[in-house]
Amino acid sequence: MRRIASEERPDWRARAEAIGFDFHSIDGERYWDERAYYAFTLEEIERDLEAPTAELDEMCRALVARVVADEKLMKRLAIPVSFWNWIARSWKKSEPSLYGRFDLRYDGKGPAKLLEYNADTPTAVLETGVFQWLWLQQAIERKVLPKDADQFNSLHERLIQGWREIGQNRPLHLTAMLDAPEDVGTVAYLEDCAHQAGLTTTVLAIEDIGKNRAGQFTDVEGEPIELLFKLYPWEWMMREAYGASLPGSPTQFVEPPWKAVLSNKGILPLLWEMFPNHPNLLPAFFEDDPKAATLGNTFARKPLYSREGANIELVGDGRSLDKDDGPYGAEGYVRQAMAPLPQFDGNYAVLGSWFAAGSPCGLSVREGVSAITKNTSRFLPHAILG
Repeated sequence: MRRIASEERPDWRARAEAIGFDFHSIDGERYWDERAYYAFTLEEIERDLEAPTAELDEMCRALVARVVADEKLMKRLAIPVSFWNWIARSWKKSEPSLYGRFDLRYDGKGPAKLLEYNADTPTAVLETGVFQWLWLQQAIERKVLPKDADQFNSLHERLIQGWREIGQNRPLHLTAMLDAPEDVGTVAYLEDCAHQAGLTTTVLAIEDIGKNRAGQFTDVEGEPIELLFKLYPWEWMMREAYGASLPGSPTQFVEPPWKAVLSNKGILPLLWEMFPNHPNLLPAFFEDDPKAATLGNTFARKPLYSREGANIELVGDGRSLDKDDGPYGAEGYVRQAMAPLPQFDGNYAVLGSWFAAGSPCGLSVREGVSAITKNTSRFLPHAILG
C-alpha cells in the first residue's frame, strides 16, 4: 500500500459534473482529489481486504440472528420496543439488502481492522463505482499508470445486479433529503443503476411521503409505494410522525428493517464478544460495561448512533486528542481500542470496503489531516499495481 503523487486532469471538474458528480467540492474545498492515488498489490486486495470483507458480512449476519432473538440485546442497542418484532420478521423473511460499506484501518502491514460498518445509508457510491473507474481508464490512456493496472471495483455492476434481484420488475421509489447535494447525487446514481436493471422509478423528498386510508405509504400522486429505497437512517424514520405505521406497512424497504441492528456502533462490542480476538476486529465494550476498563485510558469513544464522525472522540492517556461535535450520544457510547489511522505524506487514510448484491466489490479511500474521518475528508482513487 503506497500513496503516489499524480498530475491531475485539467478538466476533471467538468468530467465529474458530466456524470452527475456535482458534489466534487465541499464549501469551496476539493472533496475529490486526484493529485495522488493509493496503490495496492493484488495480494493485498484479495487476502487483506476482499476476503475479510466477506467474512465480516457473515459475522454481522450471525450477529443479527442473535440480536433479533434476544430482547436484552435489542434494548442494549437502544432500538425502540415497538419495532422489535417488525425487525425480527424482516430478518426471518430474509428481506434482501442492496449494499453496505465496511470502514477499515489498514496500512498494508497487518490485518485490516473494522472501525465501523455503514450498513444502512452509505454514500460515496458514485465516486467509487464510476468516477474513480473513469480516472483509472484515463490514467492508463495518459500513461500515468501501466496498461495492466487494475482496480478493486465492480460496485457499479453489483448495484445493477442487486436492483435486478430486489426489484423483480416492480416500480421503485427512492427518497432522501433532497436539499443535500450529496444525497441528491447518490439517489440519482442509484436510480440510474435501477434503470439499467430495467426498473421504473420515482424520486421524492422524504417529507413528501404520504399515507392513504388503507395504511399504505404513497407518493405525491397518491400512488402506493411498493418498493422504497431510503437514504434516510432507520433511527430517524422510527422517530418520524409516520414511524408508528412502519411495522404494519406492506412497503418493502431498501435497506431492510433488520439493517437497523447493524447501523449501530453497539455491534462493535457485540461482535467482539461473539468473535473474541478475531484478526479483523478491535476490542470494544459498551461504556457502562466494567470490561471497558481493560482498554485503559486510551480508546476511541463512539456513540451508538453517529454519522460522518460526529461526536466521536479519540482519547489518549486520559486526554482528548481529537473530537468532532454533533447531535448524537443520548443513547449511549461504546469504547473501542485505539487503532490510529496510518499516515501517508501527513494524511490519515481510511479504507471503505464495499459489499453489494451479496459480494465484496469495491474500495474507496478517504483521507484528511484529522484522525477522525469526516464528511470533509477527501476521496482519492486507487489502483492495483502488481
